[in-house]
Amino acid sequence: MSRTTPTLSPADPGATDDELAGQPIGYWSGAAHRAVIGYIRDAMARIDVTQPQWWTLNRVDVDGPGPTREDVAAAIGELAGGDHEVFRVVDQLLHRGWLSAGDDGRLRLTDTGRTAKARVKNLVTDLRTQVHEGVPDEEYVAALKVLRRMIRNVEDATRDASQVRQRSL
Repeated sequence: MSRTTPTLSPADPGATDDELAGQPIGYWSGAAHRAVIGYIRDAMARIDVTQPQWWTLNRVDVDGPGPTREDVAAAIGELAGGDHEVFRVVDQLLHRGWLSAGDDGRLRLTDTGRTAKARVKNLVTDLRTQVHEGVPDEEYVAALKVLRRMIRNVEDATRDASQVRQRSL
């Protein structure tokens, strides 16, 4: 399979399909992130919930012994803005009565928490449908595979550059 190098061009939201191959991934991934996350967060705010609260409800809703706040932080801390933010979210959900904590520190959803989680799940399902409108699953999977590959490429290049710097010391 032959591959041509596209002409690189500055970010252009109005780029034609023929020009897209030369567009910067940083711009387009950032634009998608801002649009989708802003849309989701605005919709969640209208029902007085945040993404980290939603993620926490999902992490706590498990069969068997619930996780500790440290377990939840380990699972979503990087995504949620750090462990301290996760601890803050757990406190908020405990205050709302959506979570309870046992003497062992294990977190569990309360009945109120299960009701809230179901309500948020309905919203998130609707939002996903709206965001994915006109995007077949095959194209969505292909886009995610491309992004995942680009992430690996950058991680590999970063690791390789770090090893070269260390060898030169």
